[in-house]
Amino acid sequence: MSKPTDNPADPFKKALAEATKVMADDSDLNVTYSVDPAGLSDDAMRLPQVSRRMTREEVLLARGTADALALRRKYHDEAVHARYVPPGDMARDLYEAMETARCEAVGAREMPGTASNIDVKIAAETARKGYDQITDAANAPLAEAAGYLIRHLATGRDLPKGAGNIMELWRGFIEEQAGGTLGGLQDKLADQTEFARFARQVITDLGYGDQLGDDPDGQDEDQEDEAEEDAEEQPDPDSTGQEDSDDDQAGADPEQSQQDQQDMAEAQVSQDELADEDMAGETELPEGEAPMEPPPPPPASEADPNYKVYLSTHDEEVAAEELAEPVELERLRAYLDQQLEPLKGAVNRLANKLQRRLQAQQNRSWEFDKEEGVLDAGRLARVVANPTTPLSFKVEKDMEFRDTVVTLLLDNSGSMRGRPISIAAICADVLARTLERCNVKVEILGFTTRAWKGGMAREAWLNEGRPQQPGRLNDLRHIIYKSADAPWRRARENLGLMMKEGLLKENIDGEALEWAHRRMAARPEQRKILMVISDGAPVDDSTLSVNPANYLEKHLRDVIAMVERRKQVELLAIGIGHDVTRYYDRAVTITDVEQLAGAITEQLAALFDTDPRARARVMGIKRAS
Repeated sequence: MSKPTDNPADPFKKALAEATKVMADDSDLNVTYSVDPAGLSDDAMRLPQVSRRMTREEVLLARGTADALALRRKYHDEAVHARYVPPGDMARDLYEAMETARCEAVGAREMPGTASNIDVKIAAETARKGYDQITDAANAPLAEAAGYLIRHLATGRDLPKGAGNIMELWRGFIEEQAGGTLGGLQDKLADQTEFARFARQVITDLGYGDQLGDDPDGQDEDQEDEAEEDAEEQPDPDSTGQEDSDDDQAGADPEQSQQDQQDMAEAQVSQDELADEDMAGETELPEGEAPMEPPPPPPASEADPNYKVYLSTHDEEVAAEELAEPVELERLRAYLDQQLEPLKGAVNRLANKLQRRLQAQQNRSWEFDKEEGVLDAGRLARVVANPTTPLSFKVEKDMEFRDTVVTLLLDNSGSMRGRPISIAAICADVLARTLERCNVKVEILGFTTRAWKGGMAREAWLNEGRPQQPGRLNDLRHIIYKSADAPWRRARENLGLMMKEGLLKENIDGEALEWAHRRMAARPEQRKILMVISDGAPVDDSTLSVNPANYLEKHLRDVIAMVERRKQVELLAIGIGHDVTRYYDRAVTITDVEQLAGAITEQLAALFDTDPRARARVMGIKRAS
């Protein structure tokens, strides 16, 4: 008998793993569960983690992801895929999305139950990326919309809300451009080669034919024609070769042959003389000294020298006001104020409470048992009890409060869209106003990427033959909403930019944290506090698809370790709807704005508390032994 397990989720995970192997028709498949992004590589499949609680959402997401990856394993031929895959970025994304839809549609024909399971997976993905709130096709990914349309046409099933939303935004355009081609979809689904040709035609119809590269089928025809021409031109083995002809010619005219040899010798001498002149023009080095080599380029990350960035040319560090016109910023700020209006009373109470806490720590301190000063009324009772006891006085003095700067680093990823980004913006707004009243400088930064699933960096990687382990494959966008030296009233409008459609994309937390740390380290203030407001793990599909699955998460942990080790900056994290304590030692999770008054007031005030025991008690930190 097998040993009983303490984790109630283990029997479910084992049963799901076995069912997945059967569905994938691969008994050697290694199925694991991890907090890292789900994926399939070689003989390993990684599924979303299922906790001990086994919530309905966790179970359904694990089943849907397992079904989707198993069908990909069963119906997808990597050799055929690689043969027809386009080199261009957008064309490749379209091709990949349509192939994924094909595998899931074929699976739904054979095993109808998989369709509803995969719907749950799609719903979770689109909700995380905020697809259900996109209203403009320009902000919706065309490739994913095309994949969802293929799945809808192939299965006849309605899509989850987010997927259906972006499909409908692009459906008119896709059917107008590729309607004739889409009519033959049903006949192509079962044959991956035929479907690959079909997908390339759809890509051409949509206007991305210039990214398809050479036609694989046309290359085969050219190779056959060249083989036939070579066979026709191949000389007869019995016929006399060119060497025999040369020998005959040399025998017929010995003087001509001797002249040719002399000319060749003179040409060789001329080439040797030119080479000697080139060598003479080079600088001669003293014996024993090697030529100086250029210094190696600095590492992409101070925290991890092995962390690589494929191309940083298109990364940008930009002020918020450069990403939108003043009129648009004003409109977006008005929209943020509407989100803030129902909470105005709670927010004002929070600001006043936090201000009182901080100012009390700044200004209120007493020295007791003095011979003169203000009478200490708290000790009059002992004088009444014993009249011979002298009166006790106290003296108020200013408390030492070090010059301080606080940086708020906000996650501007697509998964923050909607309620989470509103909470983050409100947090930044309230903290900036309150801390400024207490003479604490505040800097507000944001981080995202310039494109979904890679930008110019990924395009360059594709054009250069897709080298292995390229490192980070997207273009960063680091946003300065408010610099530390700028007053809050001047940066107020900038916070509305977080409400802008299309701004929130991928999140590469490690490099953003390292960027914010560098900015703080250069500040002159005595005390530096960095607060990260995020909603979970770093995710960038273009990077994680061609690097180890924990590539970005490992870098984030390395950067956090570097910040803690150097002790120049005090680090605190606030999780919006997600637990971030697995990354940060000092962290708090907020699920709704109503929790701001209690959570942020206590957490931030604790950072300024001079008593380390009180600070540790509030922060929930275990003192090192």
